[in-house]
Amino acid sequence: MTSGPAPAAPGPARADSGPVLAASGIGKRFGRRVVLDGADLSARSGEIVAVVGENGAGKTTLLRVCAGLLRPDTGRVVRSGRVGYCPQEPVLLERLSARDHLVLFGGAAGWDRERSLSTGTRLLEALGFAGRSRVPARRLSGGGRQKLNLVLSLLGDPGVLLLDEPYQGLDHGSYAGFWELAGTWRDDGKAVVVVTHMLAELWRADRVIEVAA
Repeated sequence: MTSGPAPAAPGPARADSGPVLAASGIGKRFGRRVVLDGADLSARSGEIVAVVGENGAGKTTLLRVCAGLLRPDTGRVVRSGRVGYCPQEPVLLERLSARDHLVLFGGAAGWDRERSLSTGTRLLEALGFAGRSRVPARRLSGGGRQKLNLVLSLLGDPGVLLLDEPYQGLDHGSYAGFWELAGTWRDDGKAVVVVTHMLAELWRADRVIEVAA
């Protein structure tokens, strides 16, 4: 499978700089099944890159390779700075509360308890997650789990965000809030890569990369 750029509405002006994430010629197969064949993906600080493609085209695999979770069979990935990765399906510890997750993941990113809780709580509230911070993850709704999943990827203040359909399970208000936050992260100088099938929202991206069969 190959990837190539598609036009998108331009975002705000930003200083020209090299990519903080550059994946080139990525090939990956599972057994006899070729999932990626020469895929390219790059992102610069201060831009939103949307990744689109048909189901099964390899979008999630490409993001996992870029995050360092999968080793490509061919090609190369160069990253600059910390990378935050939000998987499509939340990976949570079911008996731990949202607060517990913030402390655990924030600590893994080098933050102390106070910073992890204050920053994580602020981000959760911005997504409409309130009043359930002490509830075990197993009792959260699908939308609540996804909000926590997204916020965990932001702890440690990564310069590159790799978000795999991070709006799954969100209601309309939270979905709109996500894109507003994505614009804020871009304006803060982050490189924001979003796998999406919501083509009506592509105007929010600075560039669109299509992963095609």
